[in-house]
Amino acid sequence: MARLQGVRGFRPLDRIWSLKTKLGIVIVGTVLGGITVLAIGRGMGYPLEPRLVSAAVFGLVVAQILARGMTSPLREMARSAKAMSEGDYTQRVRATSRDEVGDLARAFNAMADELAANDRRQRDLVANVSHELRTPIGALRVLLENLVDGVEPTDPAQLETALAQTERLGRLVAQLLDLSRLESGSIPMRREPFELGPMLDLATRECQLGDDDPVHVEWSVDPDDLVILGDAERVHQVVANLLANAVRHSPTGGTVHVTASSLRDGTGRARIEVVDEGPGIPEADLERVFERFYRTDHARASSDGGTGLGLAISRWIVDAQGGTISATRGEDGGCRMVVELPRQTPDEARED
Repeated sequence: MARLQGVRGFRPLDRIWSLKTKLGIVIVGTVLGGITVLAIGRGMGYPLEPRLVSAAVFGLVVAQILARGMTSPLREMARSAKAMSEGDYTQRVRATSRDEVGDLARAFNAMADELAANDRRQRDLVANVSHELRTPIGALRVLLENLVDGVEPTDPAQLETALAQTERLGRLVAQLLDLSRLESGSIPMRREPFELGPMLDLATRECQLGDDDPVHVEWSVDPDDLVILGDAERVHQVVANLLANAVRHSPTGGTVHVTASSLRDGTGRARIEVVDEGPGIPEADLERVFERFYRTDHARASSDGGTGLGLAISRWIVDAQGGTISATRGEDGGCRMVVELPRQTPDEARED
């Protein structure tokens, strides 16, 4: 068996860069091998017919040995594709050849990696959604059963609890739909100039509506007429998500600072920073907070209405508009969210 595996893995032409050159070598090797057999047979006095048969057999053997290494990646791809169609995404192809078939094998492996990653994301999404829906649905069921059975009286406090759980379900479903549309590209991203100041003013006022113990929010823009190129509605959604997180994790009476400025490093970008006075994000979680359903404090985030989708949606929106978003720790503690987006240059403003 080991000897057979060695023959199957024998690829003498892997170092050659062109498939055409390999085919030429196979043809030339077959012809030269046949001629050599004919010449040897003639020198040994064999008749013509046995010599022709021997040359043909020898040529087929040489062609089989040389061509097998050329076509083995294709056979491996066929087997792997069949396995992946049955749900096995662990199959990979040996991609040692430097020609077009090798390029195809490497592309196949990259595709297999992406399919495996997508399969893992899909499984994680189903598991996370099931977990997120189970909590509010379970709470609603217990509450409604108690009300129906008369275990608890119908009072405003109970109804407010039911309303809060229903609103949480609504936010989760809305964010799931939003994320699905963003990932599929069904939500077009406009690229239009808009002033950042009025949008920040509206977003900060919205995040403080109905807050019994409001967290103070301060915002500033430099320059006052800073203009961003992008989708105003979606940028507003990003800022609203960041503000909601900052306010949620800030202590009562704390302050959230929102600043926007034009970068003077020649990149033609503007920066929006949201800094809170909360506990901050552990160093190991600074990148993972943008993953779907990832939370640094699961118990607190689940109880205070967070769904774990806001930052994932924000990253999709910012990436789609050619920007970047990152999380760092604030200088005095807390969390510092940084968004960089293209801005309108003075030349572009004059053209408008």
